[in-house]
Formats: sequence, C-alpha cells, structure tokens
Amino acid sequence: MTAIADLGRFLTLADTAEILNISAGQAYALVRSGELPAIKIGAHGQWRVERDALERYIAAMYEESRRMSLWQQSEHADLPELFDRAPRG
Repeated sequence: MTAIADLGRFLTLADTAEILNISAGQAYALVRSGELPAIKIGAHGQWRVERDALERYIAAMYEESRRMSLWQQSEHADLPELFDRAPRG
C-alpha cells in the first residue's frame, strides 16, 4: 500500500479507494454525496480528492466513531435491567 504523503497533493478516486480500503464505486459515492470534498479537473471532468481533505475526512470519521461509542455507552449506563439495580435519580 502506498503512503498517503507519497501520492502528491491530489489523489484519484482509485488512490482514495485504496487508502480507505473501499471500492472505487464507494469512493465515487462519497464524493458525489459531498461527504468527501473533491474537485473535477480537466476536459473530461475527472475527480480529484485533495490529500488534506482526505486526511480531514478520516479524522472526522474517527471522531464520529468515538462519539458514537461514548453515546452508546452512556445510553446503556442508566438501564437498570443491564446492571440489576434501581435507576439513578
């Protein structure tokens, strides 16, 4: 696998897919939905993802995952049936 820093400023969708370990179609869907910022370059309008934008996307996904984990932990923290005790409050 190629290191992200070795690829230059702009990545193809194939490069992006390889880095994220997803299909090119999934990378295209992320771009088309606007979830992953990208630009079209050239007469044929080929998509390019800026390396820094991909790094920010990855960091945001880690943060979202962390927050979901914390939310799920807190959601179950006050369920007495899970801990065989009376509810707090």
